[in-house]
Amino acid sequence: MKQKNRRVLAVVLLCLLAVGVLFGVYVGDYYHADAAAEAALLSDDSVAVTQENGSWVFAPDTPIAGLIFYPGGKVENTAYAPLLHKLANKGILCVLVKMPCNLAVLDMNAADGIPEDFPEVNSWYIGGHSLGGAMAASYAAKYTDELDGLVLLATYFTADLTGSRLRVYSTYGSEDGVLNREKYEADRSNLPANTTEVVIDGGCHAGFGSYGPQAGDGTPTISGEDQQQQTADALAAWMIQ
Repeated sequence: MKQKNRRVLAVVLLCLLAVGVLFGVYVGDYYHADAAAEAALLSDDSVAVTQENGSWVFAPDTPIAGLIFYPGGKVENTAYAPLLHKLANKGILCVLVKMPCNLAVLDMNAADGIPEDFPEVNSWYIGGHSLGGAMAASYAAKYTDELDGLVLLATYFTADLTGSRLRVYSTYGSEDGVLNREKYEADRSNLPANTTEVVIDGGCHAGFGSYGPQAGDGTPTISGEDQQQQTADALAAWMIQ
């Protein structure tokens, strides 16, 4: 009996080891931030860029509102620095969260405590790209009284927000080959009736970040920089209405 138990234990340990190795391989293969993203991590005359508690903060001199941003799945968080730097130039203080193994699903509550670190900001939004947006939506559904709105970039939204007071902004590129449009349309019933929806003509899934082409994506007809600038312009105008 003892020998049998040892064999069972050995099999269990081998299975756990195999799962660990496979998970390590899976999370080790991710999209890296490019040179444009690295350049956007530098401060300039309008935006101070700092690291605080593992997150990147893009702070304008006088913030009008704040945005907590969850990165897309298996995407290095700094890939979103260009977009958030552009938003900060418009007066939005942005906090770019770092997720365990680049997967927002592993820390949906990463936004906890962030607004308290910036008492000068009175209006707070949470958002994200792709998987990060889905996790941000789930977080927003739990804390509707503590947030002013939700920003969704090429993502789904299974959390029911129809009865909330949250303002919601949803956008995606017309050439997005990753976003399942049928699922996206089905999920729209979970959003408030007054949700703002914007389709970026010529944009793609990966264009919100700076990490190169993404597997399965469509072919964009505008540059990533253009997509990010359009997003920052429209989003900032919507947030400060």
